[in-house]
Amino acid sequence: MALITTRNLGVTMGAPLFSQLDLAISPGDRIGIVAANGRGKSTLLRCIAGALDATTGDVIRARGLRIGHVEQSIPPGLSEIRFRDAVRQALPDEQAQTEDWRVDVALDSLDVPQALRQRPIGRLSGGWQGLALLARVFVTDPDALLLDEPTNHLDLEKILRLETWLLNLPRDMPVLIASHDRAFLDATTNRTLFLRAEQSYAFSLPYSRARNALDEIDASDERRYRKDMKTVQQLRRQAAKLNNIGINSGSDLLTVKTKQIRQRAERLEDAARPAFHERSSGAIRLANRGTHAKVLITLDDTPVETPQGTLLFRTGRQWIRHGDRIVLLGRNGAGKSRLVHLIRTAIAEPENPEATIKATPSLMLGYSDQALAELAGDETPLTTITRRFEIGDQRARTLLVGAGLGIELQTRPVGVLSGGQKSRLAMLVLRLTNPNFYLLDEPTNHLDIEGQEALETELTAQKASCLLVSHDRSFARAVGNRFWLIENRRLLEVGDPDDFFKGLRE
Repeated sequence: MALITTRNLGVTMGAPLFSQLDLAISPGDRIGIVAANGRGKSTLLRCIAGALDATTGDVIRARGLRIGHVEQSIPPGLSEIRFRDAVRQALPDEQAQTEDWRVDVALDSLDVPQALRQRPIGRLSGGWQGLALLARVFVTDPDALLLDEPTNHLDLEKILRLETWLLNLPRDMPVLIASHDRAFLDATTNRTLFLRAEQSYAFSLPYSRARNALDEIDASDERRYRKDMKTVQQLRRQAAKLNNIGINSGSDLLTVKTKQIRQRAERLEDAARPAFHERSSGAIRLANRGTHAKVLITLDDTPVETPQGTLLFRTGRQWIRHGDRIVLLGRNGAGKSRLVHLIRTAIAEPENPEATIKATPSLMLGYSDQALAELAGDETPLTTITRRFEIGDQRARTLLVGAGLGIELQTRPVGVLSGGQKSRLAMLVLRLTNPNFYLLDEPTNHLDIEGQEALETELTAQKASCLLVSHDRSFARAVGNRFWLIENRRLLEVGDPDDFFKGLRE
């Protein structure tokens, strides 16, 4: 028996986000909701939770059903409240007095360290803030969970911990997860809803298998549409030929026949539905100016230390060669970002005689960090491009539109843009830099699945040389052709990342 049912559900905000959505959510369903940025995932969850009225249709919930809705942002006024107190506040007053133990049970289940429990929410990392919101909902003992981008800001260890937590929930608890993390969806869901403006599709399959099934449907629709349009063209040519004969012969019968054929062509054209093509959030394009150098960077047993001087690991003697796409692996705090910083510094200061990291003189760096700190929050996208590159105002505007930043966004401060919009602006800056080596720290943060796949395609199609850090397992597997692992204070080359991923889970 379904616990939640949507009937003919639709929401329009300027344009339709989704429409005519019929979905039955039953005990044990773990449903992944997939769509591009800004295409209705959060809106659907809010409708199901009762926080938003749909434009059309209904949401029917079982009587007495308690829905736990974990949104992406911290509620106003929560920033200065300590982690544990913020979770306790979610309980009704009487229950908070008599069943305070529920708070520690919820925090223990998410492996929240004792020291963090007394820290104000606003001083936590983005990942811990997200887990605080989850704990606030879970402590209320909901019957169903709605999770909106739960892996945002989480490092890989916390993502795997969250996967385990979800898999250990009561088997009959339904969970809806809106996410762009393909590996996470594969690990935690048994159904997938692809949310679309006109016709959404649901499959009783996890993401990757559901995506293959959807691609087959879209390919079949494309073939059918092309066949129908070819038939329309043939009918119109036939009608034109009969019309000429009818005019020359004065035959009323041929005139009637011509009209019938034209009407048939019009009916077929009206009924033909083109295959679905995702409205792009903006194109991601990269460049590669190339180099004749075979070795781009040499690491000569470089010591990697904390800012306070504590040794984290030594690299040994390593080379980054032309065409290498190296994924840097390691536990949280192992020193991945420190190594990225050292390589970036060595490229910026090639004349340092004491450096143990040497870059070829022809190397041109393209760099992006996970916080997108290279983008000034008080600049506009237009000034970001025109200040750095001599391409002219009109060309800059055209490029920004192509990257998904329309005219109305181009003069807004970068600081007010969404994470996805900032990421696509950062990718445009990388393209215009025209590098021959990319240094990328969590480049898929805020990118939807379309953007992730576009970045994968560009890095491989451009034969880009790069060193990247990523918690996105699907992205790392798709892009990497070499893998470096920081382990036991050493930098090791490994054949593939899966043993490391399994070790983190264990």
